[in-house]
Amino acid sequence: MLLAELNIWHTRRHMPTRRIALGDAYLPMSGPGWGAVLLGAVVAEHLDDLDEEQRELLPRLVDDAHAGLAVPRIALRYRLQTDTHGLDRSRHRIVSEVGVAGGATLVLEIDRHGAPAPQIIGAVMAAAGLPPTPRRAALRAVEVAIDRPELPEGLVVRRLLEGVPGLQPFAPPMADANGVDAERWRAVPAERRWAMEVLGLRADMTVERRDVQARFRRLVRLAHPDHGAARDGAAERLAELSDARELLLASTDSSPDSARAAGSG
Repeated sequence: MLLAELNIWHTRRHMPTRRIALGDAYLPMSGPGWGAVLLGAVVAEHLDDLDEEQRELLPRLVDDAHAGLAVPRIALRYRLQTDTHGLDRSRHRIVSEVGVAGGATLVLEIDRHGAPAPQIIGAVMAAAGLPPTPRRAALRAVEVAIDRPELPEGLVVRRLLEGVPGLQPFAPPMADANGVDAERWRAVPAERRWAMEVLGLRADMTVERRDVQARFRRLVRLAHPDHGAARDGAAERLAELSDARELLLASTDSSPDSARAAGSG
């Protein structure tokens, strides 16, 4: 059962632009106040990863949020906007899951694949968008998390390092007309799916280091202006290819199969 949810749209971690928009949110403030718990948890989880300047600017953003935040605006070197086109998505949730024995477990699901600053800014934006009374409770939870960045007790923490399985990434889908390919992607985390799609890998293909490197080199040649590609958008495309390669190589290096191969060499 869903108790709270926050969707934040943002530019990918290594892209040169810095943009943030809010997606759908379910942030109940009555009763246990799971919405406030989730917002505080998102801030606490990512706070230590902000740089020094962003840490100094954050309290001012929270102060402004008490009166609501006008969008567009700039905050912590990011542009806050309403348009989600071309942005990546992070999803944070609190859910109640029924176990095999029938008991319920409260799970805090934190999506860690994106950069930290958009998650914190998104949490503040979501709080600022609430009506005045619940807004005060939400921002109080944010302020407590800034002072004492601790995750709530009594919840099982599930960190999704490659995004949410089955969540559609912002890259153009490669699903075939009858949706068979879309079904195959269902168990693949969004971040990994994005990287596979960028390098032209299908859902049912095995990710191998040699293939990743070969695809990367070929696509870089095709995207580079020195080889006839348009200069417009070339830098972003090359950065995208590099980011996809790094993600897939990291996952192949950490897989049991790659470890066994390295040990036998």
